Amino acid sequence: MSGNPLSDMESSGVSRRRFLAGTGSLLGAAALAGTITSAQADTGPTAIPTSPLPTGTHVPALVIGTGYGGSVAALRLARAGVDVHMVEMGMAWDTPGPDGKIFANTTRPDYRSFWLRTRTKQPLSNFLGFPLDKDVPRHTGILDAEDFAGITVYQGRGVGGGSLVNGGMAVTPRRENFAAILPTVDTAEMYATYYPRANAGLGVTSVDRTWWENASCYQYARVGRKHAERSGFPFVFVPNVYDWDYMKQEAAGAVPRSALDGEVIYGNNAGKKNLQKTYLAQAAATGRVAVTALHKVTSVTPAPGGGYTVAVDQIDTTGATLTSKTVTADKVFFAAGSVGTSKLLTRLKATGALPALNDQIGKGWGDNGNVMCGRANHMWDATGKLQSAMPTAGIDNWDAGGAFAEVAPLPTGIETYASFYLSITKTPHRAEFTWNPATGTVDLNWDRAWKQTSIDAAKTIFDKINAKEGTIYRTDLFGLYKIWGDHLTYHPLGGAVLDRATDNHGRLHGYDGLYVIDGALIPGNTSVNPFVTITALAERNIERIVAEDF
Repeated sequence: MSGNPLSDMESSGVSRRRFLAGTGSLLGAAALAGTITSAQADTGPTAIPTSPLPTGTHVPALVIGTGYGGSVAALRLARAGVDVHMVEMGMAWDTPGPDGKIFANTTRPDYRSFWLRTRTKQPLSNFLGFPLDKDVPRHTGILDAEDFAGITVYQGRGVGGGSLVNGGMAVTPRRENFAAILPTVDTAEMYATYYPRANAGLGVTSVDRTWWENASCYQYARVGRKHAERSGFPFVFVPNVYDWDYMKQEAAGAVPRSALDGEVIYGNNAGKKNLQKTYLAQAAATGRVAVTALHKVTSVTPAPGGGYTVAVDQIDTTGATLTSKTVTADKVFFAAGSVGTSKLLTRLKATGALPALNDQIGKGWGDNGNVMCGRANHMWDATGKLQSAMPTAGIDNWDAGGAFAEVAPLPTGIETYASFYLSITKTPHRAEFTWNPATGTVDLNWDRAWKQTSIDAAKTIFDKINAKEGTIYRTDLFGLYKIWGDHLTYHPLGGAVLDRATDNHGRLHGYDGLYVIDGALIPGNTSVNPFVTITALAERNIERIVAEDF
């Protein structure tokens, strides 16, 4: 890696949790994709075979969740000859809706869009003074807006986890920043072996720069570049998991539009290489991996004869429990995402199911410093009616101001003259999950006031750009006269931190055969979008676990 942040980020592959907005029923984007061929990516979502999980089943390895970490674990275990069963709380996303598509459009949320809500809760909630949320049928939709005190956490629900709902922005952190992210992990090893392995497995590629310079769908990004560079900030191109050949065909009108139809936060129907097309497809091809959707793990306890007894509720698409099952597993991998894994482990420790878990369970949770804002440009800086939902670039002021800002789309279908950004910022604030016996729930002690650190960091970029360009912040996107989207995160991290709640490879302290292998291992901040780092860390950890524990 060079000392140049631009060349480092261009060459390494940047990961972003997706975020975005649409209009009409606008939205913000959410967050979080073996090498894959272009031909594979051109098709719609790949159906990963699912199978029922009968009560009484015994499996060598049970993986709770089908996101980045869980998918890596399933593939590597299967290739090592281990039979794996994956349990997913969300849907399989393999059946078209009434419009003939698997996923709903960003600007027209419907029953497929939100997880068990009767009204949408869109990250970008207002536009031109009008509220955007609307009533929808309660359904096990793809995007969960989970509310805690002080913060809403957006998460993907379904086979493929966060890869279903992010913008595919595949960022590898600058090497010089890595020691602050995961201090107990060997930096040289990660950058020589595991980041390259993750980027290959996720199908990460870079946009054709010549095409990008002239594509009308990236006019918004070119305006973002002009404003960044005129204020002296590095503008960095970042890779993505989108099939760029497909996007070119979209732009030419040769194939159905996907990214150019604003598809992102509620799923992408064509060109995006989510986990269904990469790690999960390869795992299924081994013949050793089974996936059960619409099943929620409620308990994990040591089994009398060794291994673990796992209680699972099968749910329907309204969230109602159909039946409860009990299975056994020799080894269990917690991969339900930072929030899902942390909540489950916190409850299991507090209620006596896994009392030997240590006192680090639930601690070290952070929001990756997420904060959003928009800027109102002059009429001569039109950002374009057609905007690709897949971002390609960011503004790097990490060293000087503690902020990296994605230049994000606002795919409204109309000219807005607006620039929109999701910032990832350096923030010291960490929250803790705790069990609330009175309500039977797991709480998070996040304080909304902590977001001021992130706002201040983001302002080091946008105050300067506004001063240079003679522009102002938009005040109509997050409520009346509200500049900052400081109420959410797309990038939940931590809660079962590596080398604290676990050993240095994700083995939970206190129990042989229990592992954490997802974003819960990363203590709150990655300096960029986190999914490539989650994937690379999972590759590192599962390699050691397979070699030593199986």
